[in-house]
Amino acid sequence: MSLLDDFLIRAALAAVGVALAAAPLGCFVVWRRMAYFGDATSHAAILGVALSLALSLPIFAGALAVALIMAVAITMLSQRGHAMDTLLGVMAHSALAVGLVAVSFLDGVRIDLMAYLFGEILAVSRLDLLVIWTGAALVLALLSWRWSALLTATLNTDLAHAAGVNPAREQAVLTLALALVVAVAIKVVGVLLIAALLIIPAATARPLATTPERMAVAAAAIGALSGLAGLGLSYHYDTPAGPTIVCVAAGLFLLSTLLRGRLMTRG
Repeated sequence: MSLLDDFLIRAALAAVGVALAAAPLGCFVVWRRMAYFGDATSHAAILGVALSLALSLPIFAGALAVALIMAVAITMLSQRGHAMDTLLGVMAHSALAVGLVAVSFLDGVRIDLMAYLFGEILAVSRLDLLVIWTGAALVLALLSWRWSALLTATLNTDLAHAAGVNPAREQAVLTLALALVVAVAIKVVGVLLIAALLIIPAATARPLATTPERMAVAAAAIGALSGLAGLGLSYHYDTPAGPTIVCVAAGLFLLSTLLRGRLMTRG
């Protein structure tokens, strides 16, 4: 009997794979104050699910395509002077609403909306694992390749231009990586909780790290710990797995904040 025959082992591997992809990318989301950007992109994925089911395509392909289109659209509109927070709020909720309405028009297709909204990690298959870990590897490879340029563009656009770095190109790299994370995470935590998995581990790691690289590593570790601990608690107490994982991450964030407060008081 293979280890992968155990649904809990598959779920644990899925949680770790998503954490490794989402947490380092989440650091850039936190640094650039792009939280709502991640929200809008992930909410759009439900429309991708509807299109995939309607066209008999893999869910991953539809979610990735629509998330990428949404991210590119937001980037282009923001460059034309639209107020970013308002724009993201409108597009995030509109995309989710359109996706939910589109799903309701699918005749003869049985779909568990709760699974796509809040995740269904315990139902992860071997194929899902392959998709998740391949996506995570691509995201990590992309971030490693562009790490220095991404950091420079994040710190200061003028500094980036002086160093020969094109901020628009680095924004495109982040957009692609974000769409990939949304597509691989939809099975684990669902579209409503993806942004939480991006932001909370990175925000938790921020007070504990002294360099960007250490923050990314710490965020990945915190994300993986949240996934495994949340999965264990979910199994033990029979609670929804995706929300439980996010609750554990939120608890770790609270501990990190309290620890930072004590250290500042002592200092």
